[in-house]
Amino acid sequence: MGSSFTRPLEYSDPFKLPVPTASPAAPDASEAPSSPAQTPLFKNCWSCRLLSGTGLLGAGAYVYLVARRPMKLGYAPGPWAIAKMTIGISIACWGIVILTDPKGKGYRVA
Repeated sequence: MGSSFTRPLEYSDPFKLPVPTASPAAPDASEAPSSPAQTPLFKNCWSCRLLSGTGLLGAGAYVYLVARRPMKLGYAPGPWAIAKMTIGISIACWGIVILTDPKGKGYRVA
């Protein structure tokens, strides 16, 4: 369970006001410092996505099945039961989205 977070956290004082500085002339392309490409912090952690995605799937299934329990006993579903089933399905869909990571696969950087 590795993490791609290698940068140190920076502390910013909430009471310190930013000091305006005069913008210097743009440096030439040959003088501009080259910085390595930085990846987003939470985009590549497969173990985090797996853990949170399966947890959300399980939570969604639990909410859905608890809402369906009175229907199995023969009671008619009320508006609150239908709302709980919808919330359970939504939570499970959120887990599927986290597991599949559709945005991360669409923008691969070589």
